[in-house]
Amino acid sequence: MNKSKRVRLEKRGWKVGTVSEFLNLSPEEAAIVEVRLALSHGVRKLRQRKKLSQVELASMMGSSQSRVAKVESGHPSVSVDLMVRSLAALGASREDVGRMIASWHG
Repeated sequence: MNKSKRVRLEKRGWKVGTVSEFLNLSPEEAAIVEVRLALSHGVRKLRQRKKLSQVELASMMGSSQSRVAKVESGHPSVSVDLMVRSLAALGASREDVGRMIASWHG
């Protein structure tokens, strides 16, 4: 958010902060959220780059389309393990996964 917008909101009585502050997340909890977001975004981006449907990716993983949709949305029921397995099914290397996490900016 740019500084002038922040100042306008604060003048009108709005409290402006981060998601971590709003949810009262510890630094560790915030890091996990960021990793999950980076991985889920990475799955969607790589799947789309490879021009695969969610159904096709699900078939490659031995899973369902609805599960792939949950992976891509970062649904809380999806483990980080499943996100990484999805990336592996798409051909991502460990280095690719590391770059996804390192470069995540939301």
